[in-house]
Amino acid sequence: MFDSNHRDFLQRVRTRLFGYACALTRDNDQAADLFQDCVVRAMAAPQVPRDERAFRAWLFRTLRNLWIDRMRTLRRHRALYEDDGSATEIAGPVPEDVLVNHLAVRQAFLQLSKAHRDVLALVDIGGFSYDEASTILDVPRGTVMSRVSRARFVLSKRLAESEITPIGPRRRDSGDG
Repeated sequence: MFDSNHRDFLQRVRTRLFGYACALTRDNDQAADLFQDCVVRAMAAPQVPRDERAFRAWLFRTLRNLWIDRMRTLRRHRALYEDDGSATEIAGPVPEDVLVNHLAVRQAFLQLSKAHRDVLALVDIGGFSYDEASTILDVPRGTVMSRVSRARFVLSKRLAESEITPIGPRRRDSGDG
């Protein structure tokens, strides 16, 4: 049963859980819906893990399973639903070079295979250990380790090959007066 300890656990993991939802959905609005569905499911569950680490893994697995269910439904109803592919919004004023770098990383991340996106979202965004990611993805620990390694390599290679150059602050020419 969901209690005050679980509320505390959820507060500590909510940012990473939402980040994982964003990585899966690629859309802030869909991620918010998925996140809320996960929290509702957790709060309504008759049994939830008592240990914080187990609870965290259970939450991420629940979120992932909800996403898989949504994708299955989407495939069945493809004519009714379309992914608008909108970019993640960044709150507040952001320096141009930070925004350009964010978009470059996002673009490179989205070009990764689904298996690589899943594992990086859990390990690098969600902060899970290899063992925890292994449990969530239901694959051996060694598979998680090799996928993380390959995914990071491909991501860094794509970023290095990127022609996007951060824009620095504008400088005045010495001739301007």
